[in-house]
Amino acid sequence: MTTAFAAPSAEVAKLATQHCRAGTSKLADDTLRAKLAVLDGWTNAEGRLEKTYRFADFHETIGFVNALAWIANREDHHPDLAVSYNRCVVAWSTHDAGGVTDNDVVCAAKTDALLG
Repeated sequence: MTTAFAAPSAEVAKLATQHCRAGTSKLADDTLRAKLAVLDGWTNAEGRLEKTYRFADFHETIGFVNALAWIANREDHHPDLAVSYNRCVVAWSTHDAGGVTDNDVVCAAKTDALLG
């Protein structure tokens, strides 16, 4: 059984076409709230964008992790992952900026686009 995922919105799909930029600054709280409003299921968890993805089995979970690793390497921006049998918690933040930046928002959109 495969877990069904909704296609990302047009706004999220557009974000997913962007690339990370060096030297981005931490987003202001009101800007972050506005960006979270378009990212389905993502939360601001202690200064990081976080979302839990659920899968049918370990094989699907690891397939997702491998695809996400490829994107993270290409963007040179890497998430924190908590991986188990049928789920993966993804957390994006920019350590140098001390919180969430536009790079994290772009990468969250790219993460959702993997399953859309």
